[in-house]
Amino acid sequence: MATKKTTTKEIKPVAEKVAKSLIGKILVTEKTTAMADKNQYTFDVAKNATKNEIKKLIEKMYKVKPISVNTLRVKPKAVFMKGHMGTLKGTKKAVVTLKKGDSLPLSQ
Repeated sequence: MATKKTTTKEIKPVAEKVAKSLIGKILVTEKTTAMADKNQYTFDVAKNATKNEIKKLIEKMYKVKPISVNTLRVKPKAVFMKGHMGTLKGTKKAVVTLKKGDSLPLSQ
């Protein structure tokens, strides 16, 4: 009995699209710029991104080896806008620590 050959579709472009949606831009503020001196970089990430996914995607996108990834959720903020109360969406941030000697460009 002959076995049926299965062909797999190229999933690499889909993976890159998912990667770009999970990891956003590098956050650049006074605090994060000071943290860059200690090889810590802050990213805006998707709410459903896990630490392992973030670590693997940073390795793949920037060709550096993260030592650790810490995540934190930013709570939604209540705002008063045009005479009405509203809220700004909550986000999730990831602080990525790189090994000594590695660095990332702060501007993209």
